Amino acid sequence: MTHLLAALPAWAAPAVTLLLALAALTLLVLVGRRLGGALGLKQWGIPEALLAGSLGLLLAPAGPLPLLAEPVMAVWDQLPLPLLTLVFGSLLLGKPLPKLGGLWRPLSAQVLLALTLAFGQFLVGGLVVLLVLQPWLGMSPVLAVLIEVAYEGGHGSAAAMGPTYERLGLEGGQALGLAMATVGLLASTVVGGLVVVLARGRGWLSFGAAIPLPEAMETVAEVTPPLEAIPTGPPLEEGTVEVPAAWRQAADWAVNLALVGVAVLIGCGLLEALRWASAGSGGGFALVIDALPVFPLALVGSLLVRLVLEKSGQTRWVSTPIQAMVGTISADLLITAATACLDLGLLAADWLPLTVLALAGLLWNLAVVLLLAPRILPADWFERAILEFGQATGVAASGLLLLRMADPDDRSEAVTAFSIKQLLLQPLLAGGVITVVAPLVVDGWGLPAWTGLCFGLVLVWISLGLWLGRR
Repeated sequence: MTHLLAALPAWAAPAVTLLLALAALTLLVLVGRRLGGALGLKQWGIPEALLAGSLGLLLAPAGPLPLLAEPVMAVWDQLPLPLLTLVFGSLLLGKPLPKLGGLWRPLSAQVLLALTLAFGQFLVGGLVVLLVLQPWLGMSPVLAVLIEVAYEGGHGSAAAMGPTYERLGLEGGQALGLAMATVGLLASTVVGGLVVVLARGRGWLSFGAAIPLPEAMETVAEVTPPLEAIPTGPPLEEGTVEVPAAWRQAADWAVNLALVGVAVLIGCGLLEALRWASAGSGGGFALVIDALPVFPLALVGSLLVRLVLEKSGQTRWVSTPIQAMVGTISADLLITAATACLDLGLLAADWLPLTVLALAGLLWNLAVVLLLAPRILPADWFERAILEFGQATGVAASGLLLLRMADPDDRSEAVTAFSIKQLLLQPLLAGGVITVVAPLVVDGWGLPAWTGLCFGLVLVWISLGLWLGRR
């Protein structure tokens, strides 16, 4: 492939490289899905995109079978941010906006638990770096935000934050974040499954017994959903030409992709407006806005587009399965590209800080779920807590998998409060504004000040949660 690209004329090389990179990435995802399906990876909560990315590592220029060219890898290295923007832009389009009435008690408890988990990850990361990694290994203080970025935000946030890490002097921060996100994804399923087994033995489950992991996974809506059935409608009048089903499906895809595009454009417009407003202010605000990526604002665009469609009664233009497929396909491509671009040499050199941070974050999440959740959450506390653990350690689908194990008949009210909580906190944490701002604050204020702030906030969230629980 390298010789082929080198032989191209200069004017054609960029376009051909982009097409080859996208084609190779798509083929890799398809092969990963086929192999992952044969191995039953999805039954154990392991995304097939991770397998596809691992195959990409083998084919990378530094791998044992170097079939991919450096220009192709350079394109893949730039893909995570636009792909994550597509994920966020489609996130709220296909879902009815929830109503808050009657949900104050469970929603407030869910929000406080989520805030405790997220800011606690910042706190634990800060303590680990201050007490262990910085004095003993001389690691960068920016490393303290890696737990929240990788566990709460996942592969997308870890990949998107790479340029910020580079500007702040944390070389290889993106690779470390991606590796930690992979650890979190696996731990959320394996450790979470063991916690569900423990809950069954201790009588914490509110509704029945847990079901085996493979059977539970089959019921989780992580599998790419099918397209909506196309209505046949009334009989056609004489002389009317029937539109082929394939054309109608293509039109549905075009409309839904256009809606995602509008959401992303709104996000871009909001970002440009913020940059224009901050241009004359200078100082920390301008620095934060300059580093802010577009994907958190694409979520705002997704919310606004959905709101307009609901208020105007035009939600028929949105296809929930298509929007889900846009998000799923974008996430698969993102994970595959990010994993294939991992710097294994760097990971081998930094395995010790990576292990310490990963274990510290996992222990914090377990402590919150097992010690605080029973005292903060209302009835069916374990079902609500295990869903939160899965999301805060891996991805939302991991939480749904664990919830299905704990509540096979779907009788708890966990999903409703969790969904609204995601809507409220997603623009802030797990790749949102706070995630983006955190490394800048660490660099500007210093790690002790940031860790002290997180400690104070964690105390506030826990105190409010315990007060609410006692009431």
